[in-house]
Amino acid sequence: MHPEILFEDTQLIAAYKPEGWLVHRSNIDPREERILLQHLRDRTGKHLYPVHRLDKPTSGVIVFAKSGEVAAKIQVQMESEESLKKYVAVCRGYCPEEGVIDHPLPPVADFKHQRKRRRAELPRQPAITKFRRLETVELPYAVDRYPSSRYSLVEITLVTGRRHQIRRHFKHIHHPLIGCPKYGKSVHNRFFAEHYNCKRLLLHALQLRLSHPLTGEPLNLLAPPRGQFHSLIQAFGWQLPQ
Repeated sequence: MHPEILFEDTQLIAAYKPEGWLVHRSNIDPREERILLQHLRDRTGKHLYPVHRLDKPTSGVIVFAKSGEVAAKIQVQMESEESLKKYVAVCRGYCPEEGVIDHPLPPVADFKHQRKRRRAELPRQPAITKFRRLETVELPYAVDRYPSSRYSLVEITLVTGRRHQIRRHFKHIHHPLIGCPKYGKSVHNRFFAEHYNCKRLLLHALQLRLSHPLTGEPLNLLAPPRGQFHSLIQAFGWQLPQ
């Protein structure tokens, strides 16, 4: 999978980020050479400014600005209800038909010096996730402790944007995302890898809707899942929202 430019003008660029790519270089994964920011800079010949981020295993729509001023304006939108950030994911079990997860989260500790404080002492930040169940499937495999296994395709809308928010929230409601090594269940992750050749986190940034930072015109950036995620959706006969 390779990145693709979805939209570009003189002020910003929107791209499809494949799973496995970093948005920018990070000490968390210093050996990774697939860096989306550098790839797009080389491709466009422009200096770009990150506006928001997607985790390395997450695919989907992401935006970069071509100036610091434009980046700041977009970031204000992204932190307010002026923008719409929709994802799709596959979780274990039949999750509720719809709901709101309002569960504050402590910061994610990526480095050893951040782990010196006990988890209970870390300040919790407000975190809100809305979701609705789109599709379900029951498979005749005893993956865990039941004779069959159930899964849901879920549409997710972020109200806040905390680190690993979706994955942590779905673990909190006991419907962990498939393919997540940190917050998921390894037995289900292995099942999808072995039976469906799907070895990735099943979380995808489907849609980003915002106003153009200078003209105010609406921008609706949409990119369906590709590769392994797309093949799985087809295998289950699922339909994505239009």
